[in-house]
Amino acid sequence: MTIAKLYLQRLIQDSQDYGSNDEHMVSRVFFDLEIEGARHSNLHADIKQPVGSSFESAGLEVSNPSGYKGPFNYEAFRTIVEQYYRSLIGSGGSGIHISGCSNVRMRNNTFIQPAVAEFEIQATGGPW
Repeated sequence: MTIAKLYLQRLIQDSQDYGSNDEHMVSRVFFDLEIEGARHSNLHADIKQPVGSSFESAGLEVSNPSGYKGPFNYEAFRTIVEQYYRSLIGSGGSGIHISGCSNVRMRNNTFIQPAVAEFEIQATGGPW
């Protein structure tokens, strides 16, 4: 197994530019990905959440990284992105602390919060 390093840089929460509408909030996380010494820069993934759902427990849809085609571990990546998102928004969020509310909607909030996480991937084989 190979270790990938994910350099999370920032999150833009609930942006119409990324596809938010009356049913879903779409946020975007920006990051670099380093695998076997090669750094893939300026990547992003979208995070989709139903409008009015809990920031702590709602099911989130996380897209594959845009701009990267190579060996990967989607489940590990998704878990890291979800943890990053929830660390910034919700009752435990360091960016926006929301507690005891329902149907709260905030748009186009930018959080600049660097973080680094590692996960295992298989270095050989096709993408995803």
